[in-house]
Amino acid sequence: MFWKRKPKKQEGPEATDSAAEVAVDDKAAAGATDSGTAGENPSEEKDAVAEAAEKDSGLADGSEKDPGGAEADAASTDEKTVADADADEAPADEKPVVGEGEPDADEDAEAAEADEDAEDVAAEADEPVGLFADETEEAGVTGPDPDGITRVRSVGVFEFDDEKFDVVANTWIVKADDEGVIVIDPGYDAEAVLEAVGDREIYLVACTNAYGPHIESAIKVAEEADADIALHPREMRAWRRHHGAEHRPEIEVEGQGALDIADLHIDVLALPGTSSGSVGYYIAELGVVFSGDALRKGEPGMVGNTYIDYTTQLASIGEALLSLPPDTRILPDRGPSTTSGAESKNFDSWV
Repeated sequence: MFWKRKPKKQEGPEATDSAAEVAVDDKAAAGATDSGTAGENPSEEKDAVAEAAEKDSGLADGSEKDPGGAEADAASTDEKTVADADADEAPADEKPVVGEGEPDADEDAEAAEADEDAEDVAAEADEPVGLFADETEEAGVTGPDPDGITRVRSVGVFEFDDEKFDVVANTWIVKADDEGVIVIDPGYDAEAVLEAVGDREIYLVACTNAYGPHIESAIKVAEEADADIALHPREMRAWRRHHGAEHRPEIEVEGQGALDIADLHIDVLALPGTSSGSVGYYIAELGVVFSGDALRKGEPGMVGNTYIDYTTQLASIGEALLSLPPDTRILPDRGPSTTSGAESKNFDSWV
């Protein structure tokens, strides 16, 4: 999958100095370069007696100030200006600013709401997918669901490579119209399947491959209902080992093919990997695919306790199953249901 990364918003340059700060700096610089020195005028010398008399006279009538008085007043004024400037530059007592350094109530509420939304999304992702998402491994019948699909679980023993494995196999019964159904991967209990079908007709018995859990009851179910059996031709050798050559499947199915049965259009998907002739059955109008043992919830399907052709199986999963709409339900041969979207998140961990 591809996505475009949204470009970050470009912010304009921010001013580092305000106009008021610049004005204060300019004023301070001007004050530092100006000098207040006054010019001095020369005077004629007087004798000591006359100077003393004039000085005494000036002090008496107040017409002349002390020569040092003006300079003292100027110095006092300059000192006051410097002191005021120092006071302005000195850091003021800091006061707490509301909303600065800690989130306010609105921000707390928004953060809490975002966390709740994330939890809700995660919870929805973990919720069971439809009626068949239960994790139980017990024989029995579940359904039908709103799409008219019923699951029959049966217990049996699967023999592979001289080993025996206890399995709980899923058989899927899909409503094709009001009169009949198709049966996908008949497992170990033909009677349970026929009982779940009831009075309806069986139009087709479709197998995803020829391992025991998928074909064990195929002949019995088909003969009881006079139905055809569908299987990929590459699975015929395994079929004959299990059922002999007396009863061959009537319909050969291959990837890119399709079946039109009653009201259903079924696309056949090639899913080699667990076997060379494994297929899946995709019904777009129901948003469901029957994946056989190619893909189960959370993992590629194993045959017994091994992978037959893991690389090919992963290619089948990625190209045929995970390319379907993400809400497509995947109904496997064993275990609970899942979706294409859910398993797409796991694919990288399988590669």
